[in-house]
Amino acid sequence: MKKVINHPDHVVEEMIQGIVTAQNESLKRLPKTNVITRSDAPIQGKVGLVSGGGSGHEPAHAGYVGKGMLDAAVVGEVFTSPTPDQVLEAIKAVDSGAGVLLIIKNYTGDVMNFEMAAEMAEMEGIQVEKVVVNDDVAVEDSTFTTGRRGIAGTIFVHKISGALAEQGASLKEVKRIADKTIENVRSMGVALSSCTVPAAGKPSFSLAENEMEIGIGIHGEAGIERIPMQEADKIVNILMEKILQDIDYVKSDAAVLINGLGATPEMELYLVSRQVQQLLQDKEIETYKTWVGEYMTSLEMAGFSITLLKLDEELKQGLKAASQTLAFPVSYDK
Repeated sequence: MKKVINHPDHVVEEMIQGIVTAQNESLKRLPKTNVITRSDAPIQGKVGLVSGGGSGHEPAHAGYVGKGMLDAAVVGEVFTSPTPDQVLEAIKAVDSGAGVLLIIKNYTGDVMNFEMAAEMAEMEGIQVEKVVVNDDVAVEDSTFTTGRRGIAGTIFVHKISGALAEQGASLKEVKRIADKTIENVRSMGVALSSCTVPAAGKPSFSLAENEMEIGIGIHGEAGIERIPMQEADKIVNILMEKILQDIDYVKSDAAVLINGLGATPEMELYLVSRQVQQLLQDKEIETYKTWVGEYMTSLEMAGFSITLLKLDEELKQGLKAASQTLAFPVSYDK
């Protein structure tokens, strides 16, 4: 597998350097860490939001650091949770006295390390709350998780909780809105090809030319089943059937996120979006807004995920609020 790298062992370090130098007006790196923060952090009186995870999912997570979303992202090695010490440094860097919320995707390593960091921060007198995102409806347990995995629906949690934190809400209120978002968001993905971790130098798994894997995880974890390759509309129908079975979206508004996993052309993602909109219309579900692009990838995996967020007026306000981030800029606040 050809990759544009210098050395497998230096990929994450050099990527962080590249992100910070490219975005030096809005982002900064804590010295001797893999922590990227807002350039203006900590912000007096504001609840700090921290998330993170393994590299290889770009633009997650540093792409969501900025006004209206995260205050810091902790960058782990490829598909590997950041260490508790690194997470602790992020917590300390963004705490202004109002407390810190950790937004954790439901993977065993992430949950364990972020929880350890929270305990260490509390020992230093910092108030910390945690939420765990588990939006993937594909599988209940996997080799990486107990319960459902956290995938691209995490972006909506960053956005909505970040909006409330930016408005000066308390830690209790920011955690409440994050939990509410998690309760109402569901996702599911499909893979058409594998990905290659730089240090491994070979695909993480294999799919035949005429195969696809339904319910794949963002680290290449097994999904529900492998089936023959289908037309775009049929793939969407399979994913949407399971998502729509999990929450009653009928006669409600929904936000939609069509997320490429790293190697799917925008042309194809818009075909997916087209069919999603048709299915929602058929079921009398109003589409509030749709985002199409790459938001949480899996290196160069071909495939996509679909995320639906069931909305009420409070969650809509969080999506409307302005944000200034590399991967999720929102310029209006109506």
